[in-house]
Formats: sequence, structure tokens, C-alpha cells
Amino acid sequence: MLVHPQFNPVALQLGPLAVRWYGLMYVCAFAAFILLGRRRCNAQTGWTHLDIDDILFWGVLGVVIGGRLGQVLFYEPEYYFSHPAEIIAVWKGGMSFHGGMLGVFAALWAYGRKTGRSFLQVGDFVGPLVPLGLMFGRIGNFINGELWGRLADPRLPWAMVFPQASADDLGAADGHPALMELFTQYHGLPRHPSQLYQAGMEGLLLFLILWWYSAKPRPTGAVSGVFLIGYGVFRFIGEFFRSPDAGIFGYSYTVSMGQWLSLPMILIGVWMFWRARSGRL
Repeated sequence: MLVHPQFNPVALQLGPLAVRWYGLMYVCAFAAFILLGRRRCNAQTGWTHLDIDDILFWGVLGVVIGGRLGQVLFYEPEYYFSHPAEIIAVWKGGMSFHGGMLGVFAALWAYGRKTGRSFLQVGDFVGPLVPLGLMFGRIGNFINGELWGRLADPRLPWAMVFPQASADDLGAADGHPALMELFTQYHGLPRHPSQLYQAGMEGLLLFLILWWYSAKPRPTGAVSGVFLIGYGVFRFIGEFFRSPDAGIFGYSYTVSMGQWLSLPMILIGVWMFWRARSGRL
């Protein structure tokens, strides 16, 4: 059975400057956004390289503000309402993807207003540039050994023990002799490396779908609709393998908080795609 390699979170040490792997994943995400965005600029009229730089700046603001507020409101409202000063402590971690996406939507809307474009025009242009950034983020989660998956069959060739999950593993093994034997042998229980599943689905596969679909002219809103459908479906599937987060409904292994938040995305995406294809957007 595989054991998580326990990577050193610091990728490079340059004197007093420590460059962390997670930070490098952000750099890779930003670089992919800029390079792919410039390719789309060259293939489409009306967009410039300066637009790419501006959208990235606005998008980062949306991710940070929306992601933090999403974590506060969707996942840990009781804690943060009891400790309001902690809401701004983003350096301690705690970001919601769905909240970050809402923040990005607000940023794209504001940027569209500023440049005289509709929200859907901006969304259609930006949609194919996003998934590779999501992929790098999930790879960063795997390197850090966080957001591990649910318990897996030990016969699964890629089942992996995450030492960071040892407390959860011990709780799951308590009262189950077979699981306790596994825990004693490997100092943990086998889990799905769900971060890599999500990197492959929400990242690489969604990118390939969107890049192919957006290569030809499409009705306004159609690419945005495909993005929402694709991410929502892949996230919903990925949640079956990922340990659920505690949310306003508590821990749920039936329908997780991530799945609840993905359902509206799928429905809105289907509505947008249908309306775009019928020329009603």
C-alpha cells in the first residue's frame, strides 16, 4: 500500500526566503492563464494582452475575497461569527472554491462594466483559461497532504495512507478489528488520493473539453454554460471520493456540502447553455 511521500512544503530555500510548493502552484496557475489567454487573444478579435493582465488582477481579488467569505458562510459560520477577527486571517488557510467562483463572477461582471462588455462575453473568454489553474491547485493540495480522500479498499493499487489523517483514521478504526490491524501496520488507513482525481477531472479534462469547444465561434453564453456544467458534474463526482468538509449541514457522507453547492452550478449551466443555443441570452 502506498504512503504519501510527505513532501517538504518548502520547495526552495533562498537564504531567508522560503518558496513553498503551494506558492509555486499559484505561479504555475497564473502563468498558464497568461499564456493561454494570449493564445486566445491571437485567435479572437476585440481582446488584447492588456485585457489578460487586467482580468487576472481582478480575478485574483475575486478569488481571495470570495473564497474567504465562502469559507466563512458555507463551511464554518459558527466559528467565524464567534471569532470575527479571524475572518481576515487568510494566511491561516481556509478558502472555499464555490465562494471564490462567486467572487470571480463578481469581478468579471465589474470588469465587463468597466470595458463595455457583457458578463457572458467576459465569461466565455475566460472560461477555458481557468481549469489548468484548478489542476495546479489540486496538485498543491496533494503535495501538502491535505483534503485527502475517503477510506479506500486496501486492494486498490493506488490506495494511499496520509499520515496527516492519522487522527481521523484512528477514529474510523476504533471498534473495527480489521481496520485497526491495518492502522497498526501502516500507521494509517488506505484512502483515495482524491486531490489527483480532482486535478484530472476538474483540471485537465475540463480544460480539454472547453479548449476544444471554444475553438469555434459559439453563441454568447454557451462556453460559460459548458464550464458550469463541466465543473459542477466533475466536482459532484469527485466528492464521492473526497472526505466531506463540515458545512452548515455538518459532515455528510450522503450528499456533501461540495455536492450541494455544485447542484445549482449544474442547473444554471444547463439553463445558460440551452438559452444560448436557442439564441435567447
